[in-house]
Amino acid sequence: MKSSTEVRPPLESRAVPYLPLGLFAALGATLAYIVRLPCRTGGWNDQVSTYTNFCYTDIYPLYFDRQLATQNPYFADVPFDKHVEYPVVLGEVMQVISWIARWLERDVVAQAVRFYDITVVLLGICLVAGVLLMAAVAGPTRRWDALWYALAPSVILAAYINWDLVAGALSMGMLLAWARQRQVLAGVLLGLAIATKFYPLMFVGALLLLTMRTGRWRPFLVTMAATGGAWLAVNLPFMVLAWDGWRRFYVFSEERGVDWGSPWLFFQNKGWPILGDTDVSKLGMVSLGLLCLGIAVLVLAAPRRPRLAQICFLALAAFMMTNKVWSPQFVLWLVPFAVLARPNWKPIGLWQVAEVWYFCAIWLYLLSQSPVSRADLGIGDNTYFTAVWGRIIAIAIMMAFVVRDILRPDKDVVRQAGIDDQAGGVFNDAPDRFTLRSA
Repeated sequence: MKSSTEVRPPLESRAVPYLPLGLFAALGATLAYIVRLPCRTGGWNDQVSTYTNFCYTDIYPLYFDRQLATQNPYFADVPFDKHVEYPVVLGEVMQVISWIARWLERDVVAQAVRFYDITVVLLGICLVAGVLLMAAVAGPTRRWDALWYALAPSVILAAYINWDLVAGALSMGMLLAWARQRQVLAGVLLGLAIATKFYPLMFVGALLLLTMRTGRWRPFLVTMAATGGAWLAVNLPFMVLAWDGWRRFYVFSEERGVDWGSPWLFFQNKGWPILGDTDVSKLGMVSLGLLCLGIAVLVLAAPRRPRLAQICFLALAAFMMTNKVWSPQFVLWLVPFAVLARPNWKPIGLWQVAEVWYFCAIWLYLLSQSPVSRADLGIGDNTYFTAVWGRIIAIAIMMAFVVRDILRPDKDVVRQAGIDDQAGGVFNDAPDRFTLRSA
């Protein structure tokens, strides 16, 4: 515990190192906007132009397709499949922005463009916030690792495809709150993150495993109570008053078939036995379960307690690699945790090359698959699936390095600087209470 007489540097001196990072993040947000300018200036009306300019976004078309010009995302009197297919925090973000767009513009097309612009401003703010929060989590010795989140090519290309950066900022906020041992705040932010995008649920498992190893149950249970309370607080009104609209996300997630980016699509396309003709939902759950079991054994059997960011990265990567769909914007989930887990530029750089290749490949592939097929401009199955597997292999290599760092902590570049776990909070420097080696 810090002494009450300890002199802390003034706020100005503590904030100064973050100012350049904030500016770099703002630059990344601006570059992401420029990437989509060909669509912003009219390309959305031409599918071929959208794909050849690599500027597709869900934001503009969903304004029309989910009738945001006239309806509430969850209370709308529309067919079930036209309700917004996102959790409630994200749906209500869309609702508030649509209100502003309708107040500013009368013409519905102008409203949709304004809806996109305002959404981009919000997402840009979330990117800046996420970068600064990540820098705070990384700590003084590794603060500049957050540049990867600010300016990584994959982040710039994928930033405004969907609303994922909102969940990213909440997840980084949760991680910082946990690192500062503010368990209630960490739980509230985690609950809101899960109510925005579902992937932060994987962080519960990471916290649980480290809790089992250290025996720090009270902070974990407080955080989980706050997580459940926050999630319920924002979901319950919609569950009671707009059941069909609320459950649309969960039904869609369960019934959705295999989609772009997933390795299961390759198996189906090639007609592989079992992997290509079995229920993908079951295969995905079994595969994820096996990977999570492996992560659990690793955490509880490692010679030294793994860092929280390492476990979050492994759990999140496992979730993405076994999912039915792996959209290009999912890279936004992984970048900050990958960098915190193993801030080494070589494997991260390799992964970025793979992600950029996939980003280009998916739109070129869709050119040859869409109703307005342009095979002369697009790519075929074999070329597309090289991009799918390139991304999977690159992430698998990063996972292997993280596993190696866990099994050989002397190889962990973060711990080489004398740091135990900068994001660990109550786990930082905590002794083991239970391991598989001592069981």
